[in-house]
Amino acid sequence: MTLMKTILLLLTAAAALSGQTADPISAGNKGLYNMIKGTVVRAAEKMPEENYSFKPTPDVRSFGQLIGHIADGQYEFCAPVLGDKSEHPSVEKTATTKAALIEGLNAAFAYCDKAYNGMTDAEGAQMVDFFGRKYPKITMLAFNFAHNDEHYGNIVTYMRLKKLVPPSSEKKH
Repeated sequence: MTLMKTILLLLTAAAALSGQTADPISAGNKGLYNMIKGTVVRAAEKMPEENYSFKPTPDVRSFGQLIGHIADGQYEFCAPVLGDKSEHPSVEKTATTKAALIEGLNAAFAYCDKAYNGMTDAEGAQMVDFFGRKYPKITMLAFNFAHNDEHYGNIVTYMRLKKLVPPSSEKKH
C-alpha cells in the first residue's frame, strides 16, 4: 500500500470515528494530528530533564533536539497552509532546557492548531508552495502529522532505552 493510500485510509477512518460528516477529510486529518500532538507532548513532559541530552548514538539528535525538531516542523509545514511567510523560532537551535523545549513545543502546536482548526475539505484542495513544489493544503497537513508520528517513533526508542513507558503504551484506565 502506498503512503498516500495509507494516509487516505487513516483519514477516512478517523473521520468516521469522529462522527463528522461535514468536511470528513479535514476532520479526520485534524483528529490524527491531535492524537499524535497529545502523545508527543506527554512524552516530552514524561522524560526527565537529565535525559534531554541523551543520544542513543553520537550521530543522532538528542532527545531534547528531537523535541525541538518536532516543534520547528510545525512552523515549516503549517506556515504555507496559513499563508505565513514570517520568520519563525528555531526551537531546536535555541531552547536547551526541558522547560524551554516544552514551552516551544506547545507554542508551535498552538501555531499549527490554527491551520487544522480552520481547514475545510474545499480549502484543503488549494495548492501551496513547499520547497519548490506545489501541494494541496490538506497534503501539507497530512505530511505534518506523518512527520510528527515518524519522530514519535524515535521518541519511543529513546524512552525505552531509558526504561520509561512511552505514553502510547501506557495502560488505559
